[in-house]
Amino acid sequence: MLSFRTEIENPLVQKDIIELDKKIQLYQNGKIDEDGFRSLRLARGIYGQRQEGVQMIRIKLPFGRLNSEQLHRIADVSDEYSTGRLHITTRQDIQIHYVSLDRTPELWAELEKSDITLREACGNAVRNITASETAGIDPDEPFDVTPYADAVFKFFLRNPICQELGRKFKISFSSSDKDSALSFIHDVGFIAKTRLINGQEVRGFKVMMAGGLGAQPRQADAVFDFLETDKIIPFIESTLRIFDRYGERNRRAKARLKHLILNIGLDKFLQYIEEETKALSNHTVAISAEESESIETLNEVEVPQLEVKDEFAYSSWKQSNVFEQKQPGLYAIGIKVRLGDFYTDKARILADLIKEYAEDELRLTISQGILIRNIRESLLPFFYERLSELGFTDIGYGSALDVTSCPGTDTCNLGIASSTGLARELEKTLADEFPMYVNNKDISIKLSGCMNACGQHSIAQIGFYGMSMKKGNLVIPAFQVLLGGGTLGDGNGRFADKIIKIPSKRGPDALRLLVFDYEDNKLNDQSFNDYYLDIGKEHFYQLLKPLADISEVNKDIFIDWGHNENYIKAIGVGECAGVVIDLVSTLLFETEEKLENAKLSLEAGKWADSIYQSYTGIINTAKAVLIGENVKTNTQAGIVKDFDHYFTSNGLIQMDGTLSELVYEIKNTEASADFAKEYLDKAQHFYKLIDALRTNALKDES
Repeated sequence: MLSFRTEIENPLVQKDIIELDKKIQLYQNGKIDEDGFRSLRLARGIYGQRQEGVQMIRIKLPFGRLNSEQLHRIADVSDEYSTGRLHITTRQDIQIHYVSLDRTPELWAELEKSDITLREACGNAVRNITASETAGIDPDEPFDVTPYADAVFKFFLRNPICQELGRKFKISFSSSDKDSALSFIHDVGFIAKTRLINGQEVRGFKVMMAGGLGAQPRQADAVFDFLETDKIIPFIESTLRIFDRYGERNRRAKARLKHLILNIGLDKFLQYIEEETKALSNHTVAISAEESESIETLNEVEVPQLEVKDEFAYSSWKQSNVFEQKQPGLYAIGIKVRLGDFYTDKARILADLIKEYAEDELRLTISQGILIRNIRESLLPFFYERLSELGFTDIGYGSALDVTSCPGTDTCNLGIASSTGLARELEKTLADEFPMYVNNKDISIKLSGCMNACGQHSIAQIGFYGMSMKKGNLVIPAFQVLLGGGTLGDGNGRFADKIIKIPSKRGPDALRLLVFDYEDNKLNDQSFNDYYLDIGKEHFYQLLKPLADISEVNKDIFIDWGHNENYIKAIGVGECAGVVIDLVSTLLFETEEKLENAKLSLEAGKWADSIYQSYTGIINTAKAVLIGENVKTNTQAGIVKDFDHYFTSNGLIQMDGTLSELVYEIKNTEASADFAKEYLDKAQHFYKLIDALRTNALKDES
């Protein structure tokens, strides 16, 4: 018996990890098909890598907050189960790579000892809640959004309403109108606001909805100028319920919330949300913010005596990477982590530093960096020297030299070109040839290995995403160049324009041309984006057009950055195929699990959870029948409609009323113990009805 079965104190977590272990065994024995296992695996932070036989593990860290114990734990896990490398993502998570699938339950159990989860770090669920890394210390913030982001994370973790959405769902919290958490690209984004109501200052949020990046970026809509803090969780819950019911299921490219809003209209969607109010588990959820209002007195540790070895370097570092907090006498230090990669030996030393000298907290940033908070001014020289020993004092934190990149073809199945390889070259080009850009925070440079925008290229002033070009029978690794993206503030942003596709090896030349052109022709202190918009897209197309010419090329152009052989385009390589089994039987088996969970929730007094689990059991059962008849099952609402059309109205299935009437009791009846029990009984009866029908049909076939 594996140790994780007995060492996890939280019974929900223990059940989760044991279930993962069982499902891995069923999958490897051919008793669960690939699609069914993939869904469960992804919802537990386990993502197939480009390299066959190993997994990427995504560790879910709400708003990037870590303490010393947690960072030590992650380092220990990475050394034991992986390669000792930690990768910071643009959603403030940490990823570790090259993990054996068999060992993932043990890995997860080790992390949970320090209250770290993998649950819903990937998959069609509520992903990591992101927030401004400066939340709580930002001089411009109306209040600290940390406790609100934390409450949302905890409320929706393992919540039955968001376990099997049509697609992923992303939420962010920005601490001020600067919108540093990028509300305009999220499914739901919150920006901190206050209002005077009856003479009292009241906290709330501006609420943005249905933004997104990817191949079709969309600016989020403002749906509330001010929503009080106790209304945000009910609003998200209603949104998720409607998205779950009406969201696309089959066409992955059309399954995000932004596509549903475009399809039915924002007004209709908001009407559905209003109609869903009766079914909510809570109509208001008060969130305590007391913990965030004060910072505990820092340990009065003695300031270590040392002499700064290079005063000029120290001064440059302070100017570039050190920020004054709203708390008098305290400072934050930004660490530029190149491409988000650092190693466990340095992580442990950093963990010890923050525990003893910095209130035992750091935040990972959406730009793949690290922010250490709450440092006394007298300790800055000490931190500089210690961080310098770790290689963590490169200047340019948050500047043009702080390039963001997804892993690209290093490990990702979907990568087309080496985003990390080009990113390193672009950083080197700027550092060597344009050192004055070390403090330029007007220009951001972001790269993705494909159009899916994990590197957020669409919102960069200068962006690149991976593509390919053909020259005869050979393929050239290439990148699409984009210009003019960025955050405008208060929920507004601008998506970059596609300019031209060029070979990857000419990326540094493209950057040189852009910088020289900007420096030579800008007006005074004109920003890069203002210059771009004034001059126009055509100018930049013509500027970069010679780099796209591949009529005469050398051999090097066919070799991607970091490689020695000619480029081969390979997408989606790496995940093993499972044994294909009866999908209808699998769905009905899953229904049994859902109804069992509904029963357990009912016994635990979680009425709303039980009701929703019964609802998903009914939907799953109906879906199984429709699939058996080769009927498309794109949305839950469509499943209900088609089931009544094909079965109920024709009398093929005898039930009291229609499936529509049964299903939508969920939104017309308030959550209570009586209704939860009644609804579970009806769900079980419906399942037995369908199971009997299928059993008879199989007998007839034999």
